[in-house]
Amino acid sequence: MRALLSTLSIRWRLALLSAGLTFVVLCAFAVVIGQLTASGIRSDFRKEMTTAVVNLRDRLDFQFVNGRPQIAAPLVTTYAASNRAVIRVVLPNRVVIAQTPGAPNFEQLGLKAGQTGQVGGYRVDTRPTVLKVQDKDSIIALHAYVQYARLVGPVEDRIHRVRVFLLFGVLLGSGLALALALALSRRALAPITRLTSTARDIANTRDPNRRVPIPDTEDEVAELARTLDEMLQALESSRAEGEAMLVRQRQFVADASHELRTPLTSVLANLELLAEVLEGERGDAARSALRSTQRMRRLVADLLLLARADAKREVPHQPTDLGRVLVEAAAELGPMATEHVLSVDARPVQIDGARDELHRLALNLIQNAVQHTPPGTHVQASVSQDGGRARLVVVDDGPGVAPDLRDEAFGRFVRAEGDRGGSVGLGLSIVRAVARSHGGDVVLQSPPEGGARFVVTLPALPATTDAGSDEPATATAH
Repeated sequence: MRALLSTLSIRWRLALLSAGLTFVVLCAFAVVIGQLTASGIRSDFRKEMTTAVVNLRDRLDFQFVNGRPQIAAPLVTTYAASNRAVIRVVLPNRVVIAQTPGAPNFEQLGLKAGQTGQVGGYRVDTRPTVLKVQDKDSIIALHAYVQYARLVGPVEDRIHRVRVFLLFGVLLGSGLALALALALSRRALAPITRLTSTARDIANTRDPNRRVPIPDTEDEVAELARTLDEMLQALESSRAEGEAMLVRQRQFVADASHELRTPLTSVLANLELLAEVLEGERGDAARSALRSTQRMRRLVADLLLLARADAKREVPHQPTDLGRVLVEAAAELGPMATEHVLSVDARPVQIDGARDELHRLALNLIQNAVQHTPPGTHVQASVSQDGGRARLVVVDDGPGVAPDLRDEAFGRFVRAEGDRGGSVGLGLSIVRAVARSHGGDVVLQSPPEGGARFVVTLPALPATTDAGSDEPATATAH
């Protein structure tokens, strides 16, 4: 029952509760009224019989006919006709001296002479009487019993009709209570329905600037509406403050990254010069500082790229051959992948994009495969076109990506265990940012044969008619 009620709306639950309480009250009322009415009908019936038998007893007289006492038949027949009663006048020796036509023998049905009770469907009221008659100079007295009986069926039918009427009254009253409760609850819950609709619209549109309707009352619903409205205003204020802070942070990162490029370039130039002219421990220190600075420059470039992507700032796009970009990225990483088997199958595919960002995308994917796989792993990179989409795929036969890292592989500053390249965890996040800024996306797949497979899908420009551009560029590095 509780499970069934939990599936119903509050409106129906309130209506059913109200109708149930009304049903219980009406049932109790009907039981009490029914019992009182039935008792009253039966009491009136018995009182009528008592009055009738007493009046009849006072009217009776008899005479001797052929030596036998007799009472005039029309007297009892006429008296019984008004109520369709049955009348018998019986002597103590069970001799009947008067009765209505068809009157049953109550003694044979089980009612003893002189008793009052119910038998054979009749209510029998028996009264003793003394009948007197003047015979010459003496008065003769005769003891007898007057039996006045009526059928109890009509009385019980009246009681049954009263009970049926009360039953229909209970059902009708409960039904009306349910209908009225539904109507009242609908009206009472209308403000909450409007609040729910507005909240759903805000959730769909994600526009916390909308206000919730506040009823012009001072009840709990109005208090709820005001509380929700204040909460939305606080959320909007917090969201605006958060967005403003994020904008300031992104601007700061972009500005700081941009400003750091010039001094880093100068430092790199000086360190490269020092690394060439210094020898011994000083030369080693200069070369170590050079490597650290180069790494810092890459980090600054990555942060600047991500800051631009967050701020929705796009660099100018132009038709770019994605296949050539992949070949150049593989050539740049060739010296770093000497312990791996790196193969490239790059077909010319024109896309509208920023060459430097696409170069960074391809470079990061290959570098990620080289850094996170053991020596001897085969890394294959390819570019192809499938209809209006360009596909850049980098696949390796290494150990693959750990299951607990697959969902967050493209997050920022996520580093896998055993990272041998000293990355800071921005490579794949830059890949996704560049892909999405070019109208595409990147997915990580786990081939059945093992390893990892990164697939970048980008919008491709219509194919050119230059036959020479259809030649694939292939290369293998060991």
